[in-house]
Amino acid sequence: MAVLTDSNTYTYCYPLIQSTLPPHVILTIPAGEEHKNLEGCQRVWEKLTEHQFDRHSLLLVLGGGVLGDLGGFCAATFKRGIDFVLMPTTLLAQVDASIGGKLGIDFHEFKNHIGIFCQPVATLICPAFLTTLPERELRSGFAEIIKHCLISDKKMWDAIKVKSLQEQDWRSLIPHSVAFKKQVIETDPREKGLRKILNFGHTVGHAVESYFLNSDNRLFHGEAIAVGMIAEAAIAEAKKMISRTELLAISSYVKHIYPKVVLPSGFDDLIKLMAQDKKNKGNKILMALITGIGQAHWDVEVSPEEIVDSLNYYQLVYT
Repeated sequence: MAVLTDSNTYTYCYPLIQSTLPPHVILTIPAGEEHKNLEGCQRVWEKLTEHQFDRHSLLLVLGGGVLGDLGGFCAATFKRGIDFVLMPTTLLAQVDASIGGKLGIDFHEFKNHIGIFCQPVATLICPAFLTTLPERELRSGFAEIIKHCLISDKKMWDAIKVKSLQEQDWRSLIPHSVAFKKQVIETDPREKGLRKILNFGHTVGHAVESYFLNSDNRLFHGEAIAVGMIAEAAIAEAKKMISRTELLAISSYVKHIYPKVVLPSGFDDLIKLMAQDKKNKGNKILMALITGIGQAHWDVEVSPEEIVDSLNYYQLVYT
């Protein structure tokens, strides 16, 4: 058995579980999205090979969404696949990234461009790890909770929108998100239909995240998804899928939680990145958009002009 950590989880999380583990070796790689690529995979594959791991070995991945993606991908491809367990250490990973069997790495400037579907043998969620996180990490994970409420549960949206980040009850929100995502994935494990609603906010959001990936101003995933939720809600309002009142409620609350992201002028670079989005078909940019708070529809075609208008709206919200 091996435990895969990054430089942060080795320091702050591994000591919390070390005494409970069976005999194992530790594999540690640098932390950060910039290492979620083929070079990062090569580090893990080399360490597994060095320790003579075989197809009956087990890899425990102790980390957030980045390490879960990379570690799971490495396990699923090493010697055609070894068993792996995910132990998510961030709020983002506990409510979203560790649930569903999506494993992927970044390729050039495209996020999660290379990947597979493969389920871990178990996902172990421990809310105690949240005490090791800075507020920015909690804020990033909260974006996925907001998304889950907007696409599935108006009652829960009404409950969270009147509270600050610090007032949220993680011990109830984490099981809520896990149960919802698990239900969707069991219905559509390969993302052929219903599972696509989980991409609300992610077409614009992934483009924004990818744009800043190699800059000095790298964004956390949830910070980029916050941009995406405002912009894609604006597109939904323009298409008469939600009301103006609903759009204003969403954008006002997201603005309250997340600082402004200064977007590149003209938006051409962002639209080019969206054109490479995995959800697209042919030359059409397809999005998952809400159809009223608590509901969503997928494979909605969106034009570059609508995207530009939505990004202009995002900037207007923060003026």
